[in-house]
Amino acid sequence: MRLNEDCRNGEEKENDRGSLPLSLPQQKLVVGYALTSKKVKSFLQPKLEGLARRKGILFVAIDHQKPLAEQGPFDIVLHKLTGEEWGRILEDYREKHPEVTVLDPPDAIQHLYNRQSMLKDVADINLCDSYGKIGVPKQLVITKDSSAIPEAVSEAELTLPIVAKPLVVDGTAKSHELSLAYDAFSLSKLDPPIVLQEFVNHGGLLFKVYIVGEAIKVVRRFSLPDVDKRELLKNAGVYRFPRVSCAAASADDANLDPSIAELPPRPLLEKLAKELRRRLGLRLFNIDIIREHGTRDRYYVIDINYFPGYGKMPGYEHIFTDFLLSLVQSKYKRRLSNT
Repeated sequence: MRLNEDCRNGEEKENDRGSLPLSLPQQKLVVGYALTSKKVKSFLQPKLEGLARRKGILFVAIDHQKPLAEQGPFDIVLHKLTGEEWGRILEDYREKHPEVTVLDPPDAIQHLYNRQSMLKDVADINLCDSYGKIGVPKQLVITKDSSAIPEAVSEAELTLPIVAKPLVVDGTAKSHELSLAYDAFSLSKLDPPIVLQEFVNHGGLLFKVYIVGEAIKVVRRFSLPDVDKRELLKNAGVYRFPRVSCAAASADDANLDPSIAELPPRPLLEKLAKELRRRLGLRLFNIDIIREHGTRDRYYVIDINYFPGYGKMPGYEHIFTDFLLSLVQSKYKRRLSNT
């Protein structure tokens, strides 16, 4: 935090509860942001900027045409840009400015841009406790030769229908499209590189679990409808869909079967979020989770996204500003403990 001279000299005192008084007029928490124009529009909404100003947080756009080292000074750098050059710039900046919190490290983010590596950590956790079990759908990666897909699916013993997703997540709408293949012959019409997942019936509902630091917020979204055996027999071909969970309306206010609408147990989500924060090295992401239809405690993670559409998360402006302030507060406390 850019404190005045008295604060830097250690004359700033903590309040009775032991927390840093972050809203004094002379203090400004400066957050530099490097986002696409689309992300700026969806994330930096007036309600966020207004609340941030009242809490002493200033959002400053990073100029892509100027060297990053010549801008600022920043307390936090918030970013979601792709490309090797930007990654190198940011890594170099992190090395030279260790006092700045970068959300999040580029190399950690890269892990989520490949759907093969994206879900590996979930599979490795193999979370199972009294609240339920969380895994990933059986999947297969195809990098080339679409004509060999039917045989590869058969050898891997994946059952139809099959969900196909692009292997690489590059921020484009196309990278979030998915296809549903009903028969083995149609699998050869898919375009590698792709990830193939067994389709799990889930009542046409998914749970978007937003992670902001240690905060967790869950919302319901409509998803693909269940496929029964009769439908599987009478349908053939590949059906293509846009980004389902984003295109669909919120299901939070819908009149749903309680067994489908019931949210996953909070302790289970907290344990999963804690493990993924540690393994991924990320603080801003969301998890798409489904519950197998007909079960109460069998969950699957089907996607993980870095810096998702927080603007669609109820109350995101309060959660996000509190998170930003907590980062600087914890850093300030560490500095005090080292003096």
